[in-house]
Amino acid sequence: MVRIRDLLLGSAAGLAVAAAAQAADLPAGKAVPIEYVRVCTAYGAGFFTIPGTDTCIRLSGRARFEAGYFGSDSRTIPGGGDISGFIGLLRVNMDARTQTGYGTLRAFLRLDAGSRTGNNRIVSGTGNRSAASFPGLGQDQLGRMQNLIAVDKAFVQFAGMTAGRASSFFDFYAHDYEIIAASLGSNVPSTNLLAYTHTFGTGFSTTLSMEDPNFRKNPLYSDAVNATGLVPGQAGLNNVFTTAPTPIILGTNAAGNATAVAFIDAVQRSRLPDFVGSLRYDAPWGSVQLSAAVKDINTGGFIAGSAVSSLLPTPAGPSGPVAPEAAAALLAARGIEAGAQTAYGWAVQGGLKVNLPWIAPGDGLYLQGAYGEGANMYTGINRFTGSYISNGNVYAGNPFNQFLPDAVVDPLSGRLQRATSFTVVASYLHYWSPEWRSAFYGSYGEIGFGKRVRYNTGLANALVGAGPTVAPPSPLTNPLGYVLSPALRDSGQIVAGASLIWSPVKDLDIGIEGQYTRTAVASGRVADSDKGVFVAGVPTRTVSSEEVYQARFRVQRDF
Repeated sequence: MVRIRDLLLGSAAGLAVAAAAQAADLPAGKAVPIEYVRVCTAYGAGFFTIPGTDTCIRLSGRARFEAGYFGSDSRTIPGGGDISGFIGLLRVNMDARTQTGYGTLRAFLRLDAGSRTGNNRIVSGTGNRSAASFPGLGQDQLGRMQNLIAVDKAFVQFAGMTAGRASSFFDFYAHDYEIIAASLGSNVPSTNLLAYTHTFGTGFSTTLSMEDPNFRKNPLYSDAVNATGLVPGQAGLNNVFTTAPTPIILGTNAAGNATAVAFIDAVQRSRLPDFVGSLRYDAPWGSVQLSAAVKDINTGGFIAGSAVSSLLPTPAGPSGPVAPEAAAALLAARGIEAGAQTAYGWAVQGGLKVNLPWIAPGDGLYLQGAYGEGANMYTGINRFTGSYISNGNVYAGNPFNQFLPDAVVDPLSGRLQRATSFTVVASYLHYWSPEWRSAFYGSYGEIGFGKRVRYNTGLANALVGAGPTVAPPSPLTNPLGYVLSPALRDSGQIVAGASLIWSPVKDLDIGIEGQYTRTAVASGRVADSDKGVFVAGVPTRTVSSEEVYQARFRVQRDF
């Protein structure tokens, strides 16, 4: 046994020596250097260097839960009866920066995704209309379930240039202190833009930005919803979305009511970019910004075969077509040569932020005001009621809708009449202690359309026959119904609220916010669509205002 063991050990030693000798004949190889992740301090906390590059990157994100209550007076209309809603949201951020001879080259990405359910103020109609989300389709889920995924940010910054999807350079306050984020004021979270910012080095900077127009278009008014069947071969709902027909009066009777109309395609095209300019000053005590925007408002042409007439003195609706040649002659006699046209809207805004550490560390006050014509998304007058809609309800089962179109095509002149609007907002953040803080905010806004264009819309409605809540009845044949119709009424809105937020540890917020909203017509009264009925085009109940309360609870973790 000993001899066998010695023999085996000797053989193993021989093999080892042979292997070592063989290896000595091979060329020596170098160990591959290992790149370690290194902390990058040049751009602040959280950045690290990508191995093998000189680029610093920071990864961050957010998880959020919200539950909300919102008043609803009715269970008989779409969305009616829903008073609760829930939201689960996620956010992922990536910030990459590289130092170059021209300064910092930066790319920033942000992806938001989530699920919303319940009340239509929790389930965002704006998200659906802007193609950022998709709804549930079940019998009990349609309008009550919504999944969303949004490329919130994706931009490059280099040598003063910002290019990509980013926050508009028009915006200032943008609901910085709020949970519900519905006070009146401009806040389009992201738009596609190309901008150049020049910094003067003394706290002043100025920016000129070319921005995507589609995120700032509120639809033009159309009173022909009930008349969409006039266009052959198109379903009514589809017709509203594809052409949004609005009438031009071809002729009137002795009383002044329309006897013939042709319909214009009132869907706005993407033609010119919006141009935004801002002047900003930043200092240790706070910030000031002045911004302005110019945008186009446009229509399509006349809808082929849509001209109709009636010989009845008080018709219930169109009764016969008008030949294209006859319609063209009537238009020419009125001096209207084409339906397609372009007008220009504009808005200006001023904002002030003051830091108030002498009250408590972290305290701040925002003041902001905006005015515009044909630019409702810039003034933010539609922030609470809804974006990308011509009119909307402030809650399910409300007495009347608030009208919010950027412009109205005057049925008599054929020209675009721009809506005028303004908003003001004040918001104060106060730290009761390092762990407890509250925000208090209030805002007010008004929108108006002009008496003449509303009157002329009523003259066209004598023939079109749209409902009294969609279009004003004829002021000649139904003066009381005209006065009490909510359609195209000038209105004002108050949105105010307060919050209490607890942050027991860094980057964790647990808070609740309550909000009050009141919408009222500028003068007089309007039909109560919720509790009244119409008799011969006249409402049996009227109101002058409507109000609603809501509350929202939030748990949010940032990292």
